[in-house]
Amino acid sequence: MNLLQKKDPYQVYIYTCFISQLLFTLIFTVNLLYQVKTVQLDPLQLVLVGTVLEATVFIFEIPTGILSDLKSRKLSVIIGFFLIGIGFVIEGMFPFFTAVILSQVIWGIGYTFTSGSHQAWIADEIGEKRASSAFVKGAKAGNLGKVLAIPLSILAGYYTLNLPIIMGGIGLVVLSMLLIFFMKEENFKPAGKVERVSVWKNIKENMGQILYYSRVNYLMRILFLIALFFGFYSEGFDRLWIPHFIEQSGLSNLSDSQLVLLMGGVEFIVVLLTFAALHFIENSSIHQNLNQIYVALFIGSMLIIGSLIGFGFTTFAVGLVAFYIIIQISRSIMYPLESVWLNKIIPDSSTRATFFSVKGQVDAIGQIGGGPVIGVIASNFTIKIAIMVSAVLLMPVLFLYSHIMRKTRG
Repeated sequence: MNLLQKKDPYQVYIYTCFISQLLFTLIFTVNLLYQVKTVQLDPLQLVLVGTVLEATVFIFEIPTGILSDLKSRKLSVIIGFFLIGIGFVIEGMFPFFTAVILSQVIWGIGYTFTSGSHQAWIADEIGEKRASSAFVKGAKAGNLGKVLAIPLSILAGYYTLNLPIIMGGIGLVVLSMLLIFFMKEENFKPAGKVERVSVWKNIKENMGQILYYSRVNYLMRILFLIALFFGFYSEGFDRLWIPHFIEQSGLSNLSDSQLVLLMGGVEFIVVLLTFAALHFIENSSIHQNLNQIYVALFIGSMLIIGSLIGFGFTTFAVGLVAFYIIIQISRSIMYPLESVWLNKIIPDSSTRATFFSVKGQVDAIGQIGGGPVIGVIASNFTIKIAIMVSAVLLMPVLFLYSHIMRKTRG
C-alpha cells in the first residue's frame, strides 16, 4: 500500500506534467492529420472545431475556476483529466464531423477543470516562490514526455491514424484515477461561498470579473490584453498549418503513413529544441525576475510574428518546417513564463484558480472572435492569406510588451 500513499506535491506536479504531456502529445501528433485525412474536414470545418472548443472553454472556464476555489483544486484536476480522456476516446472511435464537435465540448469542459486549478494547487501546497520553479521544471518535464510520446504516436499512427488518439484518451482517464491516490491537498483555503446562478448569469458575471480585474491592476490589464491578441491569432494557425504545409510544399501525394512519419519527425525536433531552451531558462534567473520575463516574452512574440509571415510566403518544405519549429518553440517557452508572471501578481491565494481561469477565458474570447474570421478568409480566399492576417492580429502585443518594459523601468 506504500505505492498508493500521497507523495510530495512538487514531485506529483512534475510527474503529472510529464505524464499528461506524454499522453497529449500521443494524441496531438496525429490529431489534426486525422481530422484532415480521415474525417476529411475542410478549412472552415477545421476552424469551427476549434471555435466550438474555445466557446466551451469560454462558457465553463470561470465557473469551474470558482468551483475549484470553493471546493477542491485536487477534485477539479481529477475531473478535468477524466473528461479530457473521454472526449478524445469519442473523437478517435467515431470519424465524423458531429462526433469531433461533441468530443471538443467534452474535453473542453475537462480542460477548464484543470486550467488554473493545477497551477493554483501546486502554488498553495508548496508556496509561490517554489511554485515559480515548479512551473518551469514542469514545462521541462512535459517536454521530456513529448520526446518519448512522439515515436509511440508515429508507430501507432503508422498502423492507423486514430489509434494514438484512443490510446491517449484511455491514458488520461487512468491518470485521473491515479491522482485520487497520489495528490494531497493540505494547504487549500476555500474562498467564501457564492450563490448558485444560471449559466447565462455566470457568463455576465464572468465578463464583469474580467473588467474588474483589468481595472484594478495595471500589469494584469496588460496580461489580459496580450492573452486576447494571442487568442485572435492562434486558432487559425493551429487549425490550418497542416493543410497549408501539404498544399505549399507539394507533398500532397504522400500517403497517410508517410505524413505521420514526416509530421512526427517535425514534432520530435520541436520538443528536443524546446527541452534544451527550457533547461537554459530553468538554470537562469529569467523566471525569477519580471523585467527579464517581459524581455523574453517580447522576443518570443517577435519570433512568432516573423515566422508566421515566413510560413505564409514560403513554398519550400524545409522553410515551412523551420518557421513552424520557431513558432512552436517560442510558444512552449512563453507559456510557463506567463504562468510565473500571473502567479507573481495575484493578490489573494484564495482566488488564484479564478485568476488563471480569467486569463484562459480571455484567450478563449480571442480564439472565438478570431477563429471564424480566419476560417472564412481561408475558405473564400487562400490559407496563405489567412495566416498572414493571423500575423497582423498578433502585432499589437509588441507595442504592449514595449509599453510595459518602459513603464517598469521608468
